[in-house]
Amino acid sequence: MTGTDPFLAACRGLPHGHTPVWFMRQAGRSLPEYRDLRGEGSILDAIADPALAAELTLQPVRRYGVDAAILYSDIVVPVNAIGFGVDVQPGVGPVVERPFARESDLERLRPLEPEADTPYVLETISILVEESPVPVIGFAGAPFTVASYLIEGSPSRTYGRTKALMAGNPELWFKLIDRLTDLAISSLRSQIDAGVAAVQVFDSWAGALSPAAYERFVQPATRRVFDAVADVPRIHFGVGTGEILHLMADTGCDVVGVDWRVPIDVARDRLGPDTVLQGNLDPALCLGPIAVVEAEVTDILRRNNGHPGHVFNLGHGVLPETDPAVLERVVQLVHELTVDAGNPMSGA
Repeated sequence: MTGTDPFLAACRGLPHGHTPVWFMRQAGRSLPEYRDLRGEGSILDAIADPALAAELTLQPVRRYGVDAAILYSDIVVPVNAIGFGVDVQPGVGPVVERPFARESDLERLRPLEPEADTPYVLETISILVEESPVPVIGFAGAPFTVASYLIEGSPSRTYGRTKALMAGNPELWFKLIDRLTDLAISSLRSQIDAGVAAVQVFDSWAGALSPAAYERFVQPATRRVFDAVADVPRIHFGVGTGEILHLMADTGCDVVGVDWRVPIDVARDRLGPDTVLQGNLDPALCLGPIAVVEAEVTDILRRNNGHPGHVFNLGHGVLPETDPAVLERVVQLVHELTVDAGNPMSGA
């Protein structure tokens, strides 16, 4: 893929033919062809099958006509691969057999050796580089978000154990976060070397932190991750991050993902006119009438005002009950309304 590709150009804030679109969690869940092919069993088993993972990655590209493919994988793949004891339970998410709680648990976090530990991920990428008609996005979990799963033992609403360790034992926190940073870097570097065209770092739960806590306990590690992968476009995403967007933007990323809580124009006012943004249709609205979805898509594009630095996406992942036809229409509408992206929209 070249710099004239709409997705890659938008990530750099360069003019391009139309605003690119892709959807977080576009591979699966709402697609009947995904359910037919995926079958039963752990998502980690499907990820470990390169031919299957590549096909699941490409299904939404064919169905929706999106401008990028995101690797079919999971943010806990590296910690699972090194034997920490993580599984992904359907309907629940990552579950840890023995949560991280003490200094001795650091011994369970050895360095990732991608060629030996996650060769299936690299093989999947190799297949996709040959077969995908659009750029492939690799990804990793940000150190904080992965740490929160390891400490809490499962998805959390409060992140109480995580915050307690962070504030109560900062020395141990930084040792943990350093190991997870190294893990993320090793994983992302291996994906880039295998051929992905861009990467996204999911700090999905960073919005649970105050600006002061994020700046002290999280930002330096995330910055180290982005510094290590500067040779491809780098996207940074979290949920509920309105109060820390400026800190997330100041990590060396190229693109700041925005959830549905902060309008695109407000986010750009906060971060500066040259900021490249990704987002931010509320995924729940995709369950409503198509006229409502079309109006919201149009409003997001109006707020972006033709800025070339915009990758259209949802404000979080596709909900399982979403009608695929709705997402097809979203892609079609964005493309129709943004021909010659980079020129301010008129009358949209």
